Amino acid sequence: MQQSSRLPGNEIQRYALAGALFGFLFPVIATTIRIAELGLPFNWSGVISTQSSDKLLWIIDTAPVFLGIFASIAGKRQDNLQKLNLELRQRERELQNSQATLEQRVAERTLQLEKRAAQLQAVSDAARAIASVQDIDTLLPDITKLVSEHFGFYHAGIFLVDNENKYAVLRAANSEGGARMLERQHKLRLDTSSVVGFAASRGEHRIALDTGTDSVFFNNPDLPNTRSELALPLRIGGRVIGVLDAQSLQPSAFIGEDVATLSILADQIAIAIENARLLSESREALTETEKTFEQYLKQEWGAFAGKAKTPGYVFDGSRTLPLTADQDQREKVKTLPQTGRLSFEKASTEITIPIRFRGQTVGFLEVKSKKGSRQWTRDEITLLESAAERAALALENARLVESAQHRASRERAIGEISAKIGAVSNLDTIMQTAVEELGRRIGGMAEVTIELEVDSSSPSAKRPG
Repeated sequence: MQQSSRLPGNEIQRYALAGALFGFLFPVIATTIRIAELGLPFNWSGVISTQSSDKLLWIIDTAPVFLGIFASIAGKRQDNLQKLNLELRQRERELQNSQATLEQRVAERTLQLEKRAAQLQAVSDAARAIASVQDIDTLLPDITKLVSEHFGFYHAGIFLVDNENKYAVLRAANSEGGARMLERQHKLRLDTSSVVGFAASRGEHRIALDTGTDSVFFNNPDLPNTRSELALPLRIGGRVIGVLDAQSLQPSAFIGEDVATLSILADQIAIAIENARLLSESREALTETEKTFEQYLKQEWGAFAGKAKTPGYVFDGSRTLPLTADQDQREKVKTLPQTGRLSFEKASTEITIPIRFRGQTVGFLEVKSKKGSRQWTRDEITLLESAAERAALALENARLVESAQHRASRERAIGEISAKIGAVSNLDTIMQTAVEELGRRIGGMAEVTIELEVDSSSPSAKRPG
């Protein structure tokens, strides 16, 4: 009996399972292997031998099975490709969304950095203004204008605490409403009823993010459009000297970075105000000292000049003669201008050069021409000015020597009187010695009296009759 050429069912199932595992290449590989196993002979002329007809029929019968398996695998492959394509599109959309979000974040961060750079530029500009301006009345308006421009606040003001430490007085502002407030000398009490008063009294910054709901905000008719406000104390050490006030048209306009940057600026403003105040006080003290010294020097020179036997001397070309009182009282012609230099443009019969020491005129050096008006040369005027300077120094040295000798004589007299008084211990003898010594030192033209103050209510008090 001829053996059947068909494969058993279980073998076909194994082929199908292998096809599912190996993919669409399995039918081709399996068919090739099976043909090799069957040993199907082919002749070169392409004619199949009669002995192989059964094998050929088996191949024909099993081909649809392999083709079905191949179609099933190809369909699953197509489904996988479609699913993968959908996943790739979903990933692409996610990447696009991520890119858009990242670009938005970069733009926002760029704006923040630009704003931060502008704020730091404002701090730098304020530092330069502080270093170049020493007048507080000029410095404060410049700072308010700078803060408003760089930070975008429609109003900026600076308050200073008064001497009684009761009010914060507005000293500078950049807005039109601020100008009206300056005209009426706007001030706020140092308490918690206002944002500025809170910062000045507590020494802490205060933010009103929404002035419509903030209970501390004080409604100002000069600034009706304010929606948010920031007040920063100006501190020197532990003392509050003022407040930097900034107001915006937008609610919640002040964030943490604004507060940090403006705090740095507030510290610089406080230092500048304190430096300007100290400089002003130093200038006032210097001016007062100069006036006092000038008055003292004038008195000293008046006393010193009064001791001279003659007010001055004149040399007529051959001899030196003393000036008389009426000659000294004549009007002096002062030709030396405020610049300290004489003019060479006009001819004159005489020139008068003041003799000055430390700004105080102590005399005059006068030169007359015997041949009428003449043009004085630069060398001649330089010589006269140098002589006047040397004369002033020499006269001042003489005054100092005379003053030192007078003080030494006075100290010596005080020492001698103290020594004589200290040599006795009796009360009456001490008073008698003091009166006698003072009378001798002062001279016979004065009468010296010394008397003890006795309590008249004391029963033991006995006053001389």
